[in-house]
Amino acid sequence: MDAGVMGSGTRSDIAVSERTTADHAPGWVLRAAVAADIDVIAELRATVMRADLERLGRYDEHRVRQRLRDSFSTQHTSIIMIDGELAGCVTVRPAEGRQWLEHFYLAPHCQGRGLGSAVLRTVLERADAQSTTVGLNVLQGSAARRLYERHGFVVEG
Repeated sequence: MDAGVMGSGTRSDIAVSERTTADHAPGWVLRAAVAADIDVIAELRATVMRADLERLGRYDEHRVRQRLRDSFSTQHTSIIMIDGELAGCVTVRPAEGRQWLEHFYLAPHCQGRGLGSAVLRTVLERADAQSTTVGLNVLQGSAARRLYERHGFVVEG
């Protein structure tokens, strides 16, 4: 999908529930995505990815939303909720002998508060329970790379 870092790994030393109330991460829950979520998630993707895509000269108003619509799966996508409001989403899709982390977006006002780390720990915990690794692609130069590296992801290519 996107160029840059691809990582994998499992983490068995961190265990978190779907709901956390740590000072750095607000109370949150994951709920299964439904078809009606597609438009709001497509808009969230466009908002979150705009700066990186513009920096790379790849931002296209239509394409940024269509790429999500083309790969959206209610079966593999979870909606991140805080106090009944959509705070983000994450897709974890099995492929190529591992779980692929895709479409992990947090609303801008939810970034930088530990929520991304809390959700990522939950994804990694679930992968550990299934004895699978997690892989991902991230845009070159994206600040998200630091998050993934803090959680044990390493560059494969």
